[in-house]
Amino acid sequence: MAYTRPMADELTLTGVGAVPAVGGRRAAVPGSPRKLPESPGNPSGQTPGEDGVEISPDAKKKIAELAQVDQAVRAHEAAHMAAGGGLVRGGAAYSYQRGPDGKNYAVGGEVSIDTSPVSDNPAATLQKAQQIKAAAMAPADPSPQDRKVAAMASAMALKAAADLAKKAQGGDRVGGRLNVEA
Repeated sequence: MAYTRPMADELTLTGVGAVPAVGGRRAAVPGSPRKLPESPGNPSGQTPGEDGVEISPDAKKKIAELAQVDQAVRAHEAAHMAAGGGLVRGGAAYSYQRGPDGKNYAVGGEVSIDTSPVSDNPAATLQKAQQIKAAAMAPADPSPQDRKVAAMASAMALKAAADLAKKAQGGDRVGGRLNVEA
């Protein structure tokens, strides 16, 4: 989840998996892989793909790594969306990397969330800030950018709480002096 400002009152939460560049030729992974016996036509005993292209053990390993990152990225962004609820703007957007099997795997993602304060309603703004923070910290492994969004939400909550306290005291001035509390 990353902290960027795509719009005035919207933040983007992103998650990125650390995946090394995947090289190799295009190959397909069959539905139920099977190891073929070594033979003159198949000296390594590699598994053929659906299109007949064999998959090397290194390619299989990279496919497994990409699949694991894809699953983690999707779970990360799903956690943001679930906790963000009605504050989420659209769905998750993913960046992809093509695997040696020709399939695309999510290696990064982002979720946009509304961070605008609620006009003239510090109580609602406080509640919204708490939900933004919960959305930012929802994944099991919040990124540094997730933590920045959570810190921004905490600052928003502090300001809203100060506004509430000021409102409870009856306005901006107390005894002819400006009442400033934080």
